[in-house]
Amino acid sequence: MKKTISSLAIAAAMTFGFVNLLSAQDTSLTEAPDSVVSEMEDSTSSIADQANEGANETMVVKDEVLELDFVQTLKQKYIEGDPFWMTPVLICLIIGLALSIERIVYLNLSTINTKKFLDEVETALKNGGVEAAKDLCRNTRGPIASIFYQGLDRSDEGIEMVEKSVVAYGGVQMGLLEKGLSWLALFIALAPMLGFLGTVIGMIFAFDKIVSDGQVSPTTVAGGIKVSLLTTVFGLIAAIILQVFYNYIVSKVDGLVNEMEDSSISLVDMMLKYKIAKV
Repeated sequence: MKKTISSLAIAAAMTFGFVNLLSAQDTSLTEAPDSVVSEMEDSTSSIADQANEGANETMVVKDEVLELDFVQTLKQKYIEGDPFWMTPVLICLIIGLALSIERIVYLNLSTINTKKFLDEVETALKNGGVEAAKDLCRNTRGPIASIFYQGLDRSDEGIEMVEKSVVAYGGVQMGLLEKGLSWLALFIALAPMLGFLGTVIGMIFAFDKIVSDGQVSPTTVAGGIKVSLLTTVFGLIAAIILQVFYNYIVSKVDGLVNEMEDSSISLVDMMLKYKIAKV
C-alpha cells in the first residue's frame, strides 16, 4: 500500500513538473541528478505495470461474468419453459448427439487411403498371390478391406462367385455404416414435436387462467405465451443441431459407399488381370 501511495505521489510530482517544464524551459530535467531521474523512470514503469495487471484482471472478471450470465440465463429459460416439457427435448438432444458422435468416430475409423490400398493389394497379388493379399486385407481396417477379403476368399470358385460375394458383403457393410441413422432421424423429428406439444399445453393453461380470472390481463396472456413458446424454441434448436450432424453423417456414408463400389470393380479387374479367378 505504501509503495502504491509513493508511486502515485511521484506520478503527481512528475505531472506538475512536466507542466512547469512545458511553460518554462527544458533545463531543469538536464540539471537534475541522475539518481532522481532513474527513480522517476522506475516509478513510472511500476505504475504502468500495475495498470496493465489491473486491466488484465478486469478482463478476466468480465469474461467470467459473461459466462456465468449465459449459464444462468439458460437455466432460467429452462425453468420458465417448465422442466416437465423441456426435459424430453433435452433428452432427445443428448441421445442424438451421442449417436452422432459415435457414428462420426466409426466412419472416420472406416475411412482409409483407397488408392494406396489398391496399389498394395495389386502388389501383393503380383508378388505373393491370393494369400498375401488376404493377409493385407485382414490387417487393414475399414469396409473396403473386408469386402476385398470376402472376394479373395472365394477366388477359387470363379469370378462370378467373387462378384456375388462382393455385392452381398457390400450390402452388409453399408448396413453397418448406416447403423443408428434411423434413431437419429427419429430424434430430429421428435424434438420439435415435443416442443410444439409443450407450447399447445402451455397455451391451454394460459387460457384456463384467463377463464378463472374472468378477465383478459395483458400480463397474464403475454407471460403464458412466452413460457409456452420456450419449449418450441428449444425443440427447434435441438432439431437444427441434430440435422447438421445427420447430413454430415449421410454425406460421409455416401462417400464410403461410392469408394466401396469403385474398389470392388478394381478388385475384379485385378483378379482377371493376374488370372486369380476363373471366368
